Amino acid sequence: MKLLRAGSVAVLGVVAAVAAWAAFAPLAVDSRDEPFVIPKGTWARRMAGNKVEILPPRIDLTLGLNDQLLLRNLDDVPQQFGPVLVMPGQSFRLPFERAATYSFDCTAHASGQMTIVVAEAPATAWERIRWRWDRLRKKTRA
Repeated sequence: MKLLRAGSVAVLGVVAAVAAWAAFAPLAVDSRDEPFVIPKGTWARRMAGNKVEILPPRIDLTLGLNDQLLLRNLDDVPQQFGPVLVMPGQSFRLPFERAATYSFDCTAHASGQMTIVVAEAPATAWERIRWRWDRLRKKTRA
């Protein structure tokens, strides 16, 4: 029984240490880009009647961390994103400097629309924990 209790205390200690790190360690990212790729053949598959979902209906970005949308057009045809025409083989980077919700026309999206929500950088310990948790979940889904 004492061994079980000691193991529980050790596990709680590790969990507390990880939570403290997640709450107070500075947030850092390898790149501020949030990349999305339009694969080759996307347009042809759509014209053949296939429902092709390559981009999410909503993209969440965070100021100062991942606040640059990067679209790579690997398709054979140009793709329209807002007022910009992204030619085949080109990339388009759109940095955001203000927290807000943005809507764009987007031919690469099945609905023809894309929403980008840019949030302020996490300021509190709980917000940093949640931001790290959301990023971890996103990476494990990919």
